Amino acid sequence: MNPSAAHRPPGGQSAQDPSRTPLSDARETTEGTVYTVTGGDWDEVAETAAKADDQRIVVNMGPQHPSTHGVLRLILEIEGETVTEARCGIGYLHTGIEKNLEYRTWTQGTTFVTRMDYLTPFFNEAAYCLAVEKLLGIEDQIPDRASVIRVLLMELNRLSSHLVCIATGGMELGATTVMIYGFRDRELVLDIFELITGLRMNHAYIRPGGLAQDLPPGAVDQIREFVKKMRKNLPEYDKLATGNPVFKGRMQEIGHLDLAGCMALGATGPILRSTGLPHDLRKTDPYCGYETYDFDVPTADTCDAYGRFLIRLEEMRQSLRIVEQCLDRLAPGRVMVEDKKIAWPAQLALGPDGLGNSLDHIKKIMGTSMEALIHHFKLVTEGFRVPAGQAYAAVESPKGELGVHVVSDGGTRPYRVHFRDPSFTNLQAVAAMCEGGQVADVIVAVASIDPVMGGVDR
Repeated sequence: MNPSAAHRPPGGQSAQDPSRTPLSDARETTEGTVYTVTGGDWDEVAETAAKADDQRIVVNMGPQHPSTHGVLRLILEIEGETVTEARCGIGYLHTGIEKNLEYRTWTQGTTFVTRMDYLTPFFNEAAYCLAVEKLLGIEDQIPDRASVIRVLLMELNRLSSHLVCIATGGMELGATTVMIYGFRDRELVLDIFELITGLRMNHAYIRPGGLAQDLPPGAVDQIREFVKKMRKNLPEYDKLATGNPVFKGRMQEIGHLDLAGCMALGATGPILRSTGLPHDLRKTDPYCGYETYDFDVPTADTCDAYGRFLIRLEEMRQSLRIVEQCLDRLAPGRVMVEDKKIAWPAQLALGPDGLGNSLDHIKKIMGTSMEALIHHFKLVTEGFRVPAGQAYAAVESPKGELGVHVVSDGGTRPYRVHFRDPSFTNLQAVAAMCEGGQVADVIVAVASIDPVMGGVDR
């Protein structure tokens, strides 16, 4: 480049033109006024900036950022190291799942909803199926064994979700050992999921009317071994983090949100319970027989990121209690409603690529039972009809209240399905938690929310 050209403003005007400044004309954008340096000596640029009365800087944190939990974009307005304004930019992981559900049968919908919050697939499936069963009017017909296995899988899923939250949150603070331990223990849970459903994620195992299939041989013994191992491993997190002065110094009084703020924003889950309110749908509005299980709802009174960490740690211990109770009350029985016009698919088996049609069942319906073949054909190709109406069902996911509003027009496909995902609602708290704090504390606050963008964008 011509050295003299570097000091020449655009438009061919001379650098000595008094009508021009070292900065180009201001350009208004959705994020505020943007200035472009067009040349001039650094002293001139610095002098012009010093005369400006606006000292704010607007920066993007994400969406391609390791601490934004997927593809969350944070628009931060900062003065020095202090955050004066924080906003969330979402939609980078939009999948159109809710719209796609309108073009699939009610049973096929489970293969979509399980992929929303991909860290809590069983909660997505359970909430959706509970709402569909309300519309069908078969809530009382769900076999006890199916309900117990649903609770068993949801509590194991709560463990795996909290382990990811603690692991990634620790990694973002520099506690890499916490991350290694968290993912080590999560692998144990995913091994159980793979044994039961054939897949580590995206299971579509909970179906309207019950489950896709029963527990395979060896599942109960493997789960009992897991419970023993986790009871030994959980104290390691206390040793590494709970009493660690560096860990506490980075989390205490960070991401503060009191009870009034939670109520105003609709925040639920560990965020709400960190204010001291023991609100948990498993107790306040029980489902799947949770009222018959013995467990406590952990709370804290810190209203900060550290309190949410302690709550998640204690919730894992309570989940182990529930898992043991599930194993003790697993009695032989069916795992799907008896109505053959709803119980789709009739039989599945675990194969090398996950769940699939049972070859023995196909042989039977193709060779000996015309009625079973007709039911199988109609349910797979057309699906069952759901009476017209609407229903809402909610479960206590690891992140808070996960609700689903289902509307039927009487056909074989949903008219509308809308999820109230806790990650979406809880992200509203980012501004309240971060504004007035330091840039480094934004990472801690977001980690304490534990958002998953697959559930936010859907």
